Amino acid sequence: MTLRIAVFLSVLLMAASTAAQTFPARPVRLVVGFAPGGSGDFLTRLLADEMSKDFGVAVVTENRAGAAGTIAAATVAKAPPDGYTVLNGAPLAINKALYKTLAYDSDKALTPVTNVADGPHIIVVNNDLPVKNLMELIAHAKERPGKLFMADAGSGSSTHLAGVQFMSVAGVQFTTVHYNGGGPAAQSLVTGDTQVMFATMPSVIGFIRGGRVRALAITAPAASSAIPDIPGAAEAGLPGYVSNSSFGLYVPAGTPAPVVRRLHEAAVKALSKSDVKEKIASQGYVPAPSASPEAFEAKLLAEAAIWERVVRESGAGDK
Repeated sequence: MTLRIAVFLSVLLMAASTAAQTFPARPVRLVVGFAPGGSGDFLTRLLADEMSKDFGVAVVTENRAGAAGTIAAATVAKAPPDGYTVLNGAPLAINKALYKTLAYDSDKALTPVTNVADGPHIIVVNNDLPVKNLMELIAHAKERPGKLFMADAGSGSSTHLAGVQFMSVAGVQFTTVHYNGGGPAAQSLVTGDTQVMFATMPSVIGFIRGGRVRALAITAPAASSAIPDIPGAAEAGLPGYVSNSSFGLYVPAGTPAPVVRRLHEAAVKALSKSDVKEKIASQGYVPAPSASPEAFEAKLLAEAAIWERVVRESGAGDK
């Protein structure tokens, strides 16, 4: 029996090694849980284009919007563990804290590959709203509790949590409107269906530069080099308010380690290119690839308790 097990394990190891040597031999799906036009979509398409150059095969972006990215995560978690279906998503601990039940086991169903990029949110308002800075928004909202509509990229999304955190720190109350992604949410702000948005920069930076929405502050203490004229929250008069978004790559659990390393290698190579860095920085993000899949996993574990606390204090979860 021992010999049979040894032979079986040897065959598995040889198969995994062979798969890694030939990977990828066909197109790779890069799945993102948000609609076109948002930060996740922007980063995914940029990364897919660069990784396809490295692989010599197409890396195709697939938008599976809805449920704060859990639909996309479930799609990848249930895919064959061969490296051909990859998730670009927010930290898994967020949805674990948000939902009592998920269609996948967030602790076991997905294997971390690498962090991709991190960045603050930006607080933007419809041009018709009579406020010119963050403190005027707070004063205006306090006079009209619940009467300003806040757009976000979906219940439990980083933009939703950023807005909920802001309401708690600033002592105001917005009426939240959930959309399937940052793009649709930003469109609602432009048209005036909503008045306030805590957006990821790729979702709104074009509208800001085109004068179609008004930016008040970013959710970091100080201004960003991407849009230096917009102050940080502390600079704008609200110290203690900080909110960031983050994206990373994941594959189904059981994906051979050599394949995981090959994906990590391709992503890091892409994110290290100067033109890619510039494109990401122009959207208010910072490329932040992990040193290894293990380093990314350690980062996620270290941040899990923080995300659990943020969700619990926000009241956004269903636990």
